[in-house]
Amino acid sequence: MGIPVLILGESGSGKSASLRSFSPDEVGVFNVASKPLPFRKPLKMVNSATYADIAKGLSAPKLKTYVIDDSQYLLAFEFFDRAQETGYNKFTDIALNFRNLIQFVITKTPPDRIVYFLHHTEKRDDGTLKAKTIGRMLDEKLTVEGLFSIVLLCRSTKDRHYFVTQSEGYSTAKSPMDMFPPEIDNDLKAVDDAIRAYYDLNKEEIKQ
Repeated sequence: MGIPVLILGESGSGKSASLRSFSPDEVGVFNVASKPLPFRKPLKMVNSATYADIAKGLSAPKLKTYVIDDSQYLLAFEFFDRAQETGYNKFTDIALNFRNLIQFVITKTPPDRIVYFLHHTEKRDDGTLKAKTIGRMLDEKLTVEGLFSIVLLCRSTKDRHYFVTQSEGYSTAKSPMDMFPPEIDNDLKAVDDAIRAYYDLNKEEIKQ
């Protein structure tokens, strides 16, 4: 059973930059929007990644850590591809495809695989933050954060980029008890190490 992790943040908040500490042989990136990474280190990349590309890559994973950047474009691109379709069934299909991807990670990948979904945020009417979708109709069919046990929120100030690991009432951030302090550096490699230690995912490596 693999572990999906949701990383939320506005554009420019440091989601992609959080990959900077991984070495090229540690992580694979499914780059949905084909945007350049904000650092020079070359990582293994699949550009213009689709659901099919991601499923193929995760079906026989050669790495233990994968990233889908930016996962909300899987929803948006499908919506635009089907923009001329009438009726509401397309919204159900769009929600189902995204949900199926998360379920694929959980049920079809090995237990020591972690897949990070880097995803934009949007504000609700009450000012709180949530995962960006394509509108209320999709939100009624899919609560994205409900499919993840770990949701980290990227925040930034003039001098600092960091992750919020528990909700303070303005977001849907959450993580298991004692996995992280309330705020941590936006270093996804350090996050990956902490998750593996918490769930004892390195046990097989130690035995070998």
